[in-house]
Amino acid sequence: MRVDKFLWCVRYFKTRSIATEACKQGKVRVQDAIIKPSREVFPGDKIVVRKNQINYELEVLDLPQSRVGAKLVNLYINDITPKEEFAKLELLKYSRDYYRKKGTGRPTKKDRRELDDWFEAPENENEEEKDN
Repeated sequence: MRVDKFLWCVRYFKTRSIATEACKQGKVRVQDAIIKPSREVFPGDKIVVRKNQINYELEVLDLPQSRVGAKLVNLYINDITPKEEFAKLELLKYSRDYYRKKGTGRPTKKDRRELDDWFEAPENENEEEKDN
């Protein structure tokens, strides 16, 4: 079975075209080698998929005939992704947090002024140096 079709069948990608594109971009590796979407996958192969800034490591147990339900995915793959990868994702979530909660609306006047000052600051410094 083709690797792009396999990843779609075991629900790692929503569509087969997204799985194909990920293979073309080098985000999928089989046995530590970057592969093309048409590469055949066999039971026992180890696949590394880079998705959402996490390197998922999968071991192929069996090949499905077609796309399987979410409850049956474990019959075909064994997820051997290290816990450290998921810890990195948690750290990324914290780094994206701002002082305002997401969805609290438009920036306030104070926020706008601070943004304007921040964008205009380097230009003002250069003008002051020219005046002296």
